[in-house]
Amino acid sequence: MNGFVPMGRITPTAERNKPLASDKMAGAPIKVGILFSQTGVTSATERGMSDATLFAIEQVNAAGGINGREIVPFLLDPGSHPDAYYDLANKLLIEFGVKIIFGCYMSSSRKAALRAVERQNGLLCYPAQYEGFEYSRNAIYCGAVANQISYPLGEYLLESSRNRFYMVGSDYIWPRESDRIMTEMVLRDGGEIVGRQYLKLSAKNYEFVELVKNIKAKQPDVIFCNFVGDSIIKFYQAYADAGLSARTMPIASLTTSEADIAVMGHDVGAGHITSATYFQTHLSAENRTCLQKYEKWKGQPVITNMCWEAAYFQVGLVADALREVETDEPDVLRKAILGREFLAPQGKVRIDPSNGHANLWPKIGRARDDGQFEIVAIMDRVVPDPYLVSSFHRHLHSEMNALPL
Repeated sequence: MNGFVPMGRITPTAERNKPLASDKMAGAPIKVGILFSQTGVTSATERGMSDATLFAIEQVNAAGGINGREIVPFLLDPGSHPDAYYDLANKLLIEFGVKIIFGCYMSSSRKAALRAVERQNGLLCYPAQYEGFEYSRNAIYCGAVANQISYPLGEYLLESSRNRFYMVGSDYIWPRESDRIMTEMVLRDGGEIVGRQYLKLSAKNYEFVELVKNIKAKQPDVIFCNFVGDSIIKFYQAYADAGLSARTMPIASLTTSEADIAVMGHDVGAGHITSATYFQTHLSAENRTCLQKYEKWKGQPVITNMCWEAAYFQVGLVADALREVETDEPDVLRKAILGREFLAPQGKVRIDPSNGHANLWPKIGRARDDGQFEIVAIMDRVVPDPYLVSSFHRHLHSEMNALPL
């Protein structure tokens, strides 16, 4: 193992001094792994994902668990290092004996963990938006793919006469693939890419300042941003410090969330745009009830986002399948998950039986002065097309209830 891999962070609910479940539960517990970074460059998002997972598990246990069996979580911290996800996934599967892992945010970490999961025949439940073009018999994908977030965002921007794009992002597979997909869409619609730059996850503040200077010189209509982790904060702050305005040159992102805006400052994030399948401001009874319970669980005001919501609902979906088949054997459990529906805060989601990805509800949000998002466009539930086998169709104008940019 690499020296940076932290060892032995397990069952954090004990650290909260909260019982996992009723002492009356009978039967062997069902052990699950939680693999989200508590430290490092992506920890701001991943801590929310681990909290969502633990919160959902405690809800399941409080309701009687899996036919009387308790779900017991084991949390390990990969520290935002992709290689550590492989090492710690192996640790969970082999040493702790779990068969189900809820985890990963970046595509690089998912691919690392999946190598271990496939080798040990486990099941990885992945709750983050990603570039698609992947299938595994050992994975369930609960985050959005390009036709559920990239296409709606592209349509929304292009129909708002935002035709000149500057592409930026962190230098790994998800931002580059998202750029490629959006570029094809922009060029097909007659738009123009006026600039493109990627920075390492470890990029320093001055590198973002130089990037923003170049963007200011090129004067695009919109900046398509796929920075992740701390880089989101650095980029938006450099943009604000340069005196640029969201009214004339908005940043449009697939990753910037309520959690990021809370860190960068509400004034820095205000006016910018995000495409997601969930925002905390979503008006549904299920979302309001879930947020009330979560706030009570945390004991303080809460901030949620798209990754939090997917991490939350995937636990409930898996729990329903476990109750049906009464086994965590991945080959049996995955079959019970495929085709299954679950009423999530965003709406009723469904796992597509043909590809293991989720049917989700696309939305476009514009950041408000209070750090939350005004939902300015929303679609009905969209079937996942992770391989983009469908051709581009300009059909969103009639299906998406959108306000002008």
